Amino acid sequence: MYCMSTVTLNINDLIEEKFRKATKITFGVEKGSLGKAANIALQEWADKKTNDNEAKMLELLEKGFAMGKLDFKSNRNALHER
Repeated sequence: MYCMSTVTLNINDLIEEKFRKATKITFGVEKGSLGKAANIALQEWADKKTNDNEAKMLELLEKGFAMGKLDFKSNRNALHER
């Protein structure tokens, strides 16, 4: 079972009009269709943003980080100056 929250949004009139038309075409005009469409749209947006952020993090990891002037190819003693 899902928990539901009420969210009040202010959106552009043209976006609202297009969203309502798309909702009517996809789900009809029955009660709850606008909320159903909004849940799907918000979930898809959140998934895309999450995936985009994960891809950016992986790209940074693969690229590597500047770690200063330490030579990590040296032996352990040289790194710790023992």
